[in-house]
Amino acid sequence: MLNEALEKKKQFLKDVQSEQDSRNIPLKHVGISDLRWPLVLRDRQKGEQHTVATVSVAVDLPKDLRGTHMSRFVQCLQKLDIVNLSALEEVLDDLKESLLADRAFLKLEFPYFIQKEAPVSGLSSVMDLNCVYTMEKGTHFTQKVEVQVPIQTLCPCSREISAYGAHNQRAVASLEIEASEFVWIEELAEMADAGASAPVYGLLKRPDEKFVTEEAYDNPRFVEDAVREIALRLEADPRISWYRATVKSFESIHNHNAFACVEKGWK
Repeated sequence: MLNEALEKKKQFLKDVQSEQDSRNIPLKHVGISDLRWPLVLRDRQKGEQHTVATVSVAVDLPKDLRGTHMSRFVQCLQKLDIVNLSALEEVLDDLKESLLADRAFLKLEFPYFIQKEAPVSGLSSVMDLNCVYTMEKGTHFTQKVEVQVPIQTLCPCSREISAYGAHNQRAVASLEIEASEFVWIEELAEMADAGASAPVYGLLKRPDEKFVTEEAYDNPRFVEDAVREIALRLEADPRISWYRATVKSFESIHNHNAFACVEKGWK
């Protein structure tokens, strides 16, 4: 009898979110953010990698609806296990269908770990990269992949005008792309390293430190130089249809940072 009464009460719960709204203002994104979610990613060396993402998920809300059903966002994410394009698009399709929306949005921010060998000793160590997947589907499915790679820059001006030495610092290269085919996160990391004065490593012994220090000195680059070198490599990849690259240098002798950005198609 108790279960029957509860079921009857449930049937008459008011659906406040579906009430009509008379203010005539459509909303671009309505959803949930800062949700932690386990992911399984493709890994070039190991086959797959487990990580944890911070998730934002949303839909557009028509002007005549008061709200959306927040629990359905989490329900639609239940299918997300191994991350690939078809799985991500399926989540967006489920969101559109479940929430009667014309457009759905999904953003995953997560650490991705690569193995990197020191240049002289050959010792391998783990290094983490911050990554962001941003997906949207209205009529068509679009996906952007962003990888943030720590690199090193050494100032050409400082080397040219100094009697000895030159100021150098850690920087971050952010590569954001749209691609027609799968591009490994590791490939983007390699493009970032190629644009730097020298790469950054997780583990270096003294012979490695000597090599990296001298490599940077022999390869001085402004942030402008670094981002252009990265752009050349992105432009040469036929899979990449659009890109935005930014290099931000955490300046060692200034009370500010320096950055440069390039975007495909910008004029």
